[in-house]
Amino acid sequence: MKHRFGRSLPLVTSLTILSLAVYYLRFLVTGDPKDVLSYFLSDLAFLPLEILLVTVILQRILNEREKRSLLRKMNMVIGAFFSEVGTNLLGAMTGCHGESQQLRADLAVAVNWSVGDFAEARRKLKNHKHPIAPGPEDLLRLRSFLLGKRGFMLALLQNPNLLEHDTFTELLWAVFHLTEELALRPDLDRLSDKDRLHLAGDAKRAYVLLALEWMSYLEHLCTAYPYLYSLAVRMNPLNPEACPEIK
Repeated sequence: MKHRFGRSLPLVTSLTILSLAVYYLRFLVTGDPKDVLSYFLSDLAFLPLEILLVTVILQRILNEREKRSLLRKMNMVIGAFFSEVGTNLLGAMTGCHGESQQLRADLAVAVNWSVGDFAEARRKLKNHKHPIAPGPEDLLRLRSFLLGKRGFMLALLQNPNLLEHDTFTELLWAVFHLTEELALRPDLDRLSDKDRLHLAGDAKRAYVLLALEWMSYLEHLCTAYPYLYSLAVRMNPLNPEACPEIK
């Protein structure tokens, strides 16, 4: 603290001397001490209001700058998640979706999509009943994939920026829960009907959150990084004919 004050001392001294010099110059011009005193008191009376205005404006500017910076960092984390886990997981879980054909049509993201198109896609996602019915082989594949990515997702949870993104944090917890449920069952081929229904509910929760977050992430890429968005559209995990090559 003393070091910081020491660095500010020359500036404080210079500004104080400058202020006194201006008051002295006014005294030389007017020759009236009462006028200088009145001028000083007028400035002093307005000072709290100046401080209030400057503080509010500066605080707002700093908050907006910090918010934009945090959003950029958070979207980098989300991008890493989809690159490593989310895109493949979304594609795998769509294969367990009872209305996958309709869903693929609703989420056939195009390069020329607008903000309204993304909003409509999210609305359709929320309104879908999402009949997720993973069979034993689907559950085995999901378990193998998710357990292989557990370390990566645990590392994501250590990122403090996640605290500022509720929906993504909720998605990670849903995926973690599904991973733990699958890991704790030694034999996924011999599940009771109730247990299979329970796992289907866990898968549905994770799937809906994953699809919604994916759509929001694509919208961000569309406005901020068109070149990344173009690749994401070509590699749409809901498109069985997805290809990185431009045709």
